Amino acid sequence: MTGEDNRERPRKIVHVDMDAFYASVEQRDNPELRGQPVAVGSPAARGVVAAASYEARAFGVHSAMPSVTAQRKCPDLISIKPRFDVYKAVSFQIRAIFAEYTRMIESLSLDEAYLDVTTNLKGMEIADHAEEWSCLRRAPAR
Repeated sequence: MTGEDNRERPRKIVHVDMDAFYASVEQRDNPELRGQPVAVGSPAARGVVAAASYEARAFGVHSAMPSVTAQRKCPDLISIKPRFDVYKAVSFQIRAIFAEYTRMIESLSLDEAYLDVTTNLKGMEIADHAEEWSCLRRAPAR
């Protein structure tokens, strides 16, 4: 056995961050919202944006922004009250897909996780392509 055989394989960690998650779920569930500037959060005077769609972001709207400021930046902004039960259910569905590849999942929030895919359950070399994936951007919903 050579020294090379005794070395541990380097770990392969994938970071998954589902950007604009709440807004994307709303656009998925209501096709009329697709392509529209959407903010999930409270539209009340003291409300805050929890998530903004890419269309809303084009106007400078972002999470943690006061709703009044967001509406000023984007007059056609569609404000939607959060449905955390739905986001949680979608997050669990996505986590179930992750679990097909690895049992080593570190959830940070409903829309973010680290996956250790050094040895994955499907035997696919998915992490070998992580560097290629790092340059990918969100594809538009169809």
